[in-house]
This record gives sequence, structure tokens and C-alpha cells, in this order.
Amino acid sequence: MDKQDMLKQERDAAWRKELRGEIKNKERTGFERVKMPEADPIERSHSYVEVNSGLSAEEAVLEAKRCLDCANPTCIQGCPVEINIPKFIKNIERGEFLESAKVLKETSALPAVCGRVCPQEKQCEATCFYTQKLKKPAVAIGYLERFAADYERESGNISVPEVAESKNIKIACIGSGPAGLSFSGDMAKLGYDVTVFEALHQIGGVLKYGIPEFRLPNEVVDVEIENLKKMGVKFETNFIVGKTATVEDLKEEGFEAFFVGSGAGLPRFMGIPGENLVGILSSNEYLTRVNLMEANKTETDTPILKGKRVAVIGGGNTAMDSVRTALRLGAEKAMIIYRRSEEEMPARVEEIKHAKEEGVEFLNLQNPIEYIGDSKGYVRQARVQRMELGEPDSSGRRRPVPVVGSEYLLDVDTVVVSVGVSPNPLIPQSLPDLKTTDWSTLVVDDESLQTSVPLMFAGGDIVRGGATVILAMGDGRKAAKAMDAELSGAL
Repeated sequence: MDKQDMLKQERDAAWRKELRGEIKNKERTGFERVKMPEADPIERSHSYVEVNSGLSAEEAVLEAKRCLDCANPTCIQGCPVEINIPKFIKNIERGEFLESAKVLKETSALPAVCGRVCPQEKQCEATCFYTQKLKKPAVAIGYLERFAADYERESGNISVPEVAESKNIKIACIGSGPAGLSFSGDMAKLGYDVTVFEALHQIGGVLKYGIPEFRLPNEVVDVEIENLKKMGVKFETNFIVGKTATVEDLKEEGFEAFFVGSGAGLPRFMGIPGENLVGILSSNEYLTRVNLMEANKTETDTPILKGKRVAVIGGGNTAMDSVRTALRLGAEKAMIIYRRSEEEMPARVEEIKHAKEEGVEFLNLQNPIEYIGDSKGYVRQARVQRMELGEPDSSGRRRPVPVVGSEYLLDVDTVVVSVGVSPNPLIPQSLPDLKTTDWSTLVVDDESLQTSVPLMFAGGDIVRGGATVILAMGDGRKAAKAMDAELSGAL
């Protein structure tokens, strides 16, 4: 049975038909979209309390009633891991919250994570019938996903997806970020013996080191990882493939196929004068010190500059995470400096909103061109140039053009550079036959995600060069399917 037939068969289930008949579509479309409860901006800007509080059961059921259970659910097409969205939402509508969580786990290894950090407004919600046809706010798919996953976790009745009989084939997964975790979950379901090798001391990759607890609590990530362990996935931390052991060493230990999901942990800088002054650091380092090494806590030994005037350069989600972290470290003035306008910012609208509510200043259409330090080598000022938007560039966004004579000096004592990342170079360096692009990303087949090395697949930021959690997870699923086909001799 193909996917469309299966979706139709599930939609024709008696309980789904009954639900559709209980409320007329005209009434469903008249319901207002639910608003996510949030912690108070003043209180949260000085603590690590999670900003979004989650929906109550009553709110979740009411929002689920907005879903029309479409015959052609376009929302699924917008989801990189192809969650059966109507099925999980309709289970919420009928009060079967644990069943809803089970549906999520059929295709997603990290539903509680995705419900918090995925850009649903650009994906599943962008392809929702409400958005496409009615020009109304989409069903709050992300909020409902989070609700179902959180309800299951808090109930203590956590379901573990079924796994097939063991194939006795050892698979190595390099990196425990979203691509690796998604890949591992799917391969475990198929009966493979999967070991995940993580370079850091904690599992989770960017979910742990890159995303602050006020947006994604570590406890949420840990529960999802624990579920993978219950499925049989093994994890080894403090293990750098290419240094601790090579791929050839792992082959000698019996590993037959590999998935590379080692991410994009190499920060980029701008190459402007003064960028090597003390107090200027990458967003990777800044967030890792706080999120993974607890530099925000007085009892830990990890040093961090808790600047009073902090400038974060960039306009993505990582920049928002960094500037909001600066506030929580005690900054009196926390600023975003971004060379384009707010409309061009790649960060989620919600993240920009939360940052503004917490007191972040936005210096849009501005760009640093030099940093000036004191006699001890500490950054004290940034020379900033105002910009204006010119013609569109290759990304489709209007290119920022310097305004002549518009430079001014801005007092700063900490600068966090968040202008992009490059892939981790360790794996390519240790494998001469592994082809890379001019941007140091791995070359993969578009369909299978197989690299130039036989039985080595890759996905996530090491292929994309920097993307979202859900796109990385989609890569992990795609690679697992292709690897299984290859190992099963189906290709």
C-alpha cells in the first residue's frame, strides 16, 4: 500500500469520520487560533525559565478542533520528516493524548524538540489549508506537537517505538545532533545495531550546545535521547572519529556502514580590523560555554565575559539566542547589529518578538567595519557603518550597500559574531577519498545522500552548511531509508 492509500485508509477510520461529523467546517474555521502562554518578559530576561509555557489540555483540544482533517493534507508535504499531522491532531481532539504522541514517534525521533524549535510557520503551517486557501492563521501544528510530546513525558507513560528483529549489522553514526539522532532512531526501528559517536561530553549536538534552555530545556532533549537508548541505540561520548579512532579502525571493529552528521561547528568571522581583540568571540563558543559548560553559574569553573555592553553581529536564530543569553548574563545593553532590515532577518518571527520584549536593541541596516581596543587588548568600541538596501542578490534579498560618510563609534565591551558556520573539517581530513564542495560541505547524491565513499552517507549541516533542526532530521530519515535499501541489496 502506498503512502496516499494509507493516509486515505486512516482518514476513513470510524473515529475520524465521527469527529468530522461532530462540528461543521464553517464552525471549525470560525474558531480563533490559540495563543501560546509566555513567561513575563521582565522576569524571564534574567532567568533560564522556558519562555513558552505550553498549552493546557483544554487549549490543545480547542485548537485541534480547527483542523479540517483534509482529504489532501498538504501540511504533511511541508514537513521534512512527514509526520501524519491530521492523525496526531485528531487524536488530541478526541482526548487520546498518549495515542497522539505515538503517532508523532512513527516518523519523528524528537517530537518535543521539534514542537519547540522548528520553523513551522515556514513549513507545515505554511502549507496548511487555512494559510493556502482561507488566508487565515494556520492550525497551530507546532504548539500541538509540543503539547502531545510534553503530555506523554509528564504522564510518565512514555511509549517506545517497536523495533524489528536484529539484523546483526553494525552501523556507526558520527555526531549526535538532530540528523544523527533521527538517522539512529530509524535504523534502530529497522533492526540495525547502531552506535552513535559524539565528540563532546554530552549527547545532543547543537540541541545541547547551541540552543539555550529558555528555548529548549535540556531535560526535554534527554528524555528523547533516553527513548532512543530504550530502542537499542548505543552512545559513546568524548569520541572524535578521525582522532580517537579512524573510520578504518571502526571497520575493523565490525562497523559496515556509516552516517556522518557531525554538523557545522567551525565559526566564521568577518575578517575586519581588530577582530582578534579580547572580548570578541564566536556565537558557537559563547553559547557552548553557557549551554554546555554552565558558565552562567557561579559554582562552575568555565570562564565567560559577562559584558555590560554586548553587541551580537547577525540576524539568525543563533544571533537571537546569543543576545538573549547576554541579557541573562547581566548585560545592561544587549544589541543586535544586522546589515539588512528586520524584514530580511532569517530568525524566526517569534524569536525576534521575544528578544524585543526582553529589551534587546536592534541596530538594523548597520554593520561593524572595525573594532577598537584599549591598551590591554580588550575591545572597547566598534566602528559601525550604516547601510541601505540595493538590488537583490543571489539569495533574492536586497543587497546591503554602505552609506558613504555614515560611520560612527559604538561603545562595546563584548562582541559575539554570529554570521554563519562552516562544517566540521575532521571527517574530510581523515578520509582523502571523501569529496567536498568549495564550501567544505560533503558532496552527496541528492536522492540517497550517499557520499563518494561506499556505504558512507551524510546529512544535516555538514551537507547543508547550516540549516534547521527539522531539515537535518529529514536528512537523517532519508539517509536511513537509502542505507537500508543498499544494505538489503534492493538497489
